[in-house]
Amino acid sequence: MDTLAPPMTAARSPVRNWRKLLQPYRSPLPLRSALELAVTLVPFVALWLAAYAALQVSVWLTLLIAIPAAAFLVRLFLIQHDCGHNAFFESRLLNDWLGRTLGVLTMTPYSVWRHSHAVHHASAGNLDERGIGDIKTLTIAEYRALSPLQRLRYRLYRHPLVMFGIGPAALFLFMHRLPLGQMQHGWKPWASAMGTNAAIIAAAAAVMALIGVEAFLIVHLPIVAIGASMGVWLFYVQHQFEDTHWSVPPEWSHEEAALYGSSHYDLPGGLKWLTAYIGVHHVHHLASRIPYYRLPEVLRDFPELLDVRRITVAESIACVKLKLWDPERKRLVTLDAAGV
Repeated sequence: MDTLAPPMTAARSPVRNWRKLLQPYRSPLPLRSALELAVTLVPFVALWLAAYAALQVSVWLTLLIAIPAAAFLVRLFLIQHDCGHNAFFESRLLNDWLGRTLGVLTMTPYSVWRHSHAVHHASAGNLDERGIGDIKTLTIAEYRALSPLQRLRYRLYRHPLVMFGIGPAALFLFMHRLPLGQMQHGWKPWASAMGTNAAIIAAAAAVMALIGVEAFLIVHLPIVAIGASMGVWLFYVQHQFEDTHWSVPPEWSHEEAALYGSSHYDLPGGLKWLTAYIGVHHVHHLASRIPYYRLPEVLRDFPELLDVRRITVAESIACVKLKLWDPERKRLVTLDAAGV
């Protein structure tokens, strides 16, 4: 075993008909969904206004307030995420329009993201279907076949400063402005991206007219950048851990990949609520139509799922060092452990 990787449990769930067992949890609760939206949007707006007011005291105080504001922005993104799975409301139309609206705040074109994320769910853990909606992950053999320049590019891509700093900000501020990966798929991805861009410009212009360009940028850009890093970190830990699951057809199956290729990121206390229980990611991949606020019900009723691919915060830090998939040991390993 790679001694630099976290000593996470390799617990496996009993063979169950999870599709049937989880069916009752798929129904959204309209009042609960409305409440979840309210208790996320109102604090975000309040914190944004507090960050603006703090400019009268200190820019550093504004930046400090940007941290919890960014956390609530991530929570708004996770509501948008549930809309993309048609899980937040019963109505597809309501889900889609709420998702599009939240996409203006999260700077994420809803329809473009929904498509790539659907591909991610359909192909997660499949070595033959990598490249859309996921984090680039090479096998040891693939890495060895790269040129020196290509190896450097891969190392830079997987470096923490890029993966969790520069990369997320670039993704949400710039890369989302075009329907990357779907530019040849007709007019709909373009309509989603350009419509979102137009709404962002209109909303930003309106706020700038009220408070000024400089104040808007000082308040809003740090919130977006910090939120982007938070979101990418969560997504990274959900799939990039030592004993994750990758395979190729016909061995690959959706249920195996969902249960063992997605982590249960066991966050402490209120962080579970603040991150919309997205840490219960193995269950989410088993049944993506379950509203996030019902995921704790699943863990309560099926306690055998609690320890399946469970990762603590302390263990998650070591996941940053994992770079390559080792098909022989069936685990992610560091570059040193891969002998490259």
